[in-house]
Amino acid sequence: MASHGFDNTGLGTSAGGTSPGSHKQEVTDGSANQLLDGPSDAQRGVLQALGAIQILNGMLILALGIFLGSLQYLFHLFRHVFFFTFYTGYPFWGAAFFISSGSLTVAAGRKPTRMLMQNSFGMNIASATIAIVGTVFLCIHLALNTQEFKICQSDLCLSLGSSSNGLVSLMLILTLLELPVTIFISVMWCIGNVYGSREAISSPPKSAESGILPGGSDSENSNTQPQVTAE
Repeated sequence: MASHGFDNTGLGTSAGGTSPGSHKQEVTDGSANQLLDGPSDAQRGVLQALGAIQILNGMLILALGIFLGSLQYLFHLFRHVFFFTFYTGYPFWGAAFFISSGSLTVAAGRKPTRMLMQNSFGMNIASATIAIVGTVFLCIHLALNTQEFKICQSDLCLSLGSSSNGLVSLMLILTLLELPVTIFISVMWCIGNVYGSREAISSPPKSAESGILPGGSDSENSNTQPQVTAE
């Protein structure tokens, strides 16, 4: 007489005493700091170089802004049109954004984790916006300087106007250089994200390749199969 027996292992519990979803939860929690295979070595080098350019741009804009502000305090010309950019604070908060986005880009190029890539992408979008705003401020400054030059009658006014135009022009060149760099980095991150998503969709999961069901393991399948014992 044959009797049918079943193993006493509980449903939803693996052989090691842990639930099937626990390993999946651990993978999900660590995915933010997991290295990604999206950027190649050449792309990582390009990202690090562009990030270094951003950091250099930010430091130069900050130095030019400090020098422009020192001229104001040196000649005691407060609230003068020659220092319009200094009053807006663009050389300081603009430089802070550029240095931050450049640092994140360099870090993401060296260690391309998902968290660093997302932070770098968001910071570069913000830096591109800041570069547009800074370009507007600097163009307004140059236009105001041109109008002020027409009424300048002293050598001090002419020398200050020339110095202000030179500093603002340098900041404008650096800002115009920063804008395409941030846009290019953002486009690179978008392309890399889309490429990585397509690879994740097209590649079969490892459990399917090894013949293991997604919700369990081989030990679960063997434990849950009915066992036939003969007397």
